[in-house]
Amino acid sequence: MNYLVAVLSDRMQAESAYTALEKAGLPMDKVAILGKGYRSADEFGLINPQEEARKQATLMSYWLVPFGFVAGIAFNLSTGFVIVGNPFGDRLLGGVLGAIAGAMGSFFVGGGAGIAFGSGDALPYRNRLNEGKYLIVVQGSDASIRSATPILRQFDPEALQGYTDYNLQT
Repeated sequence: MNYLVAVLSDRMQAESAYTALEKAGLPMDKVAILGKGYRSADEFGLINPQEEARKQATLMSYWLVPFGFVAGIAFNLSTGFVIVGNPFGDRLLGGVLGAIAGAMGSFFVGGGAGIAFGSGDALPYRNRLNEGKYLIVVQGSDASIRSATPILRQFDPEALQGYTDYNLQT
């Protein structure tokens, strides 16, 4: 599936572009306006970077917390640190501290990487919508995207970007 996203400065421009695409004969079920009074980013399916970061951190915690626990025990065994005075308690405390370190790693690295890299271009588009701008999104084949591009260029968009989602093609 191919996408073409145009960022327009106001509602009148977005409605005019939508009408021009309609007159050109594009299937209107494949054209969407995003912005105030129309579909939201969540309704359209733009990725929320905070949700993606949370998913990434949770996924990383599944292996980092047990790994940290085992590494904490191994560290205590190799160094012979006496914390509590009881060998079992020392190893258990080392494992718990290692698990805490693993949880912190999944939170900071997984969450930070999810925000930085998990959103792609969705975050700038969300920011533009929050600024009161409008997005016109055209979905379809290469031919429909090629026919929509010159129509949308007439409206002097702030940004005009094409995307291909290879995951949806069979």
